[in-house]
Amino acid sequence: MSISPAQCRGARGLLGWSQADLSKASKTATKTIADFERGAREPNPRTLEDEREGLEKAGIEIIDENGGGAGVRLRKNK
Repeated sequence: MSISPAQCRGARGLLGWSQADLSKASKTATKTIADFERGAREPNPRTLEDEREGLEKAGIEIIDENGGGAGVRLRKNK
């Protein structure tokens, strides 16, 4: 499973994270994240998975395209 630039931006927004925060959480270069989010570069699949995992560990659910549109949401605390 992958993540789109819009999902990445949206997830960071829900968390109140900067690109630098995601960089730390995913061990991905900030420039790579910035380039990806503005559509200038498609990182390799492993990098995208690292970004996704970093966001998911912080409480984000990535909603894949399922006919209703891709998206993100913040998990409820249990």
